[in-house]
Amino acid sequence: MSTLAHREETGSPRFEGSPPADGIPFKGNPPLLSDRNPAHSDDLTLADRCSSPPQLIQVFSELGVEGLLVEYEDMFPYGGELQLLQATAQPAYSREDVLLLQDCARSAGLEVIPLVQTFGHMEFVLKHQSMLHLREVPHCLGTLNPHKEEAVKVVLEMLRQVVELHPGVRTLHIGADEVYLLGEGEDSRRWLASPGRTVEQLFLDHVTKVARAVKEAWPHVTVIMWDDMMREMSGETLKACGLVGLVQPMLWDYNPNLDVEQTVSLLEKYSGAGLSELWAASCFKGSTAVDTCVTCTQSHVDNHLQWLKVAASVSAAVNLKGIAITGWQRYDHLSVLCELMPVALPSLASCLQTLIHGHFGHEAGSRVKELLGVSSVEVEAMERTAADDSRFPGRRLAESIVEISFLLNSEELRFFENNKFVRGWFSPFQRRRKMANPLMCMQIHSQASTYAAALQQKAAAVRDEMLRFYPDATAQEWMEEHVSPVMTPIQQIMEETGACVNTQ
Repeated sequence: MSTLAHREETGSPRFEGSPPADGIPFKGNPPLLSDRNPAHSDDLTLADRCSSPPQLIQVFSELGVEGLLVEYEDMFPYGGELQLLQATAQPAYSREDVLLLQDCARSAGLEVIPLVQTFGHMEFVLKHQSMLHLREVPHCLGTLNPHKEEAVKVVLEMLRQVVELHPGVRTLHIGADEVYLLGEGEDSRRWLASPGRTVEQLFLDHVTKVARAVKEAWPHVTVIMWDDMMREMSGETLKACGLVGLVQPMLWDYNPNLDVEQTVSLLEKYSGAGLSELWAASCFKGSTAVDTCVTCTQSHVDNHLQWLKVAASVSAAVNLKGIAITGWQRYDHLSVLCELMPVALPSLASCLQTLIHGHFGHEAGSRVKELLGVSSVEVEAMERTAADDSRFPGRRLAESIVEISFLLNSEELRFFENNKFVRGWFSPFQRRRKMANPLMCMQIHSQASTYAAALQQKAAAVRDEMLRFYPDATAQEWMEEHVSPVMTPIQQIMEETGACVNTQ
């Protein structure tokens, strides 16, 4: 079984990470690492940080990754009529960037598998004014209208451009997860009005059309797709749908309490329907909460321990090809950032060692610490060091994010407005009537100034480190999402208490 790292990238990347290395107790070949953005996640390479890909990919290889599942979204350098899909908040990758990524991966012995969404999670396409008419329903940016010939042409042109910029590509992921509100558009309602037609058939018809087009254009390419839209379908429906022999489903579940029995049952159903070549997808970051800053390694290790139980329980008829260890940068194209890649590297390394050892004990934990040069597998518990970050790209950024997260989550700062002095001597009622005690205002102002200075110092350190790996737009977004909500109320109280002292 292979281990595949999956990542996804978008002007607001949705990416990062997916699957593992040799010695994993999976049937078949050793595992493959992949991060998803759905990869897609933290960016593996950033368009303006050309020194990062070789180092990070080499680290991935040393950790046990065997491939990269890359979901580019609007970071891909689409051309022609699709050029409008390119990110504008920050520069999309150039053609040279994409080729460099592949060269670095090839040098490290990693296969690159592009992921192109072709049905659901099409937000980066359908958000554009000229593409609005291709939505299934007007208020859902993610789902394509499968009845529109133009929609299919757009998808096939996206696939063509991505494949052509990946010379020698052997495997292609066509996405197709979370196709929300399918069947609710006017075209679909008319289509479903005919006897015997179902939403299941509507989904299967579209993905079969796309998969066949891929196989006709590139017969040598293996096609992978997400499985979730097929989970409730009967074995008979799957067997008759036309996907058998065309695609290899990738079953994703990122829950630390993954239901082993139910997952095994799903895999057996797919295999019994003729879809016997299957993939698993776990997660090392970007799945615990939509706005998480600091990765919890144990939660993701638990997810992999459950997947190991699944792999040990399936019958010989199920051919598990590999596991994609996904690392998401966003839940979808328009959601906020999840954890950045540097904060999640200890989690990724721990998940890989879990798969390699078949459990996560002292030996696996020691190997993670050795590989990354860290004192703990939990990024929150790592000791700060002056050592270089050659084994752990972005280590100082990870340390800075952990430090500022402690500060941002402290009750003293986050709930400063609920401080007893603010509640007692500078309440909204007192502010409106200008009844505040100047002496208490001075005390409140002094405390607020101390907190603001500490937060500004930490924020400046994070920003400086972040700009070594990410464009300014990403650093600015991170600051506005995480620092500003805490800093702004404190600064407002500083201004108001300062004014109170100066006028009395």
